[in-house]
Amino acid sequence: QLQLVESGGGLVQPGGSLRLSCAASKFTLDYHGIGWFRQAPGKAREGVSTISIRDGSTYYSDSVKGRFTISRDNAKNTVYLQMNSLKPEDTAVYYCAAVFGWEDYRYWGQGTQVTVSS
Repeated sequence: QLQLVESGGGLVQPGGSLRLSCAASKFTLDYHGIGWFRQAPGKAREGVSTISIRDGSTYYSDSVKGRFTISRDNAKNTVYLQMNSLKPEDTAVYYCAAVFGWEDYRYWGQGTQVTVSS
């Protein structure tokens, strides 16, 4: 069974940067890609970014486009989310999950807290 483990969260000031990592037990073509999601207290889960395992194509939500960059290292079975120009509204628990299809996400990680505050 696929396992995903997030890391890299923390406290950062507005305008700062963080890089999150999502380490997968394996990369296979059983699923389309890996996605990053976030959930702030009292808010619905939001899709942030996805990357295809097959061809590396990417997707970003409008709220992070131009500030966040998703990438993958196939040799390390790891997907990264580089977050720049962070804003207080980016504060949330960030999760990664395998993307099997339209709104079909499985094998969620445990999450990593990102707090943007001065």
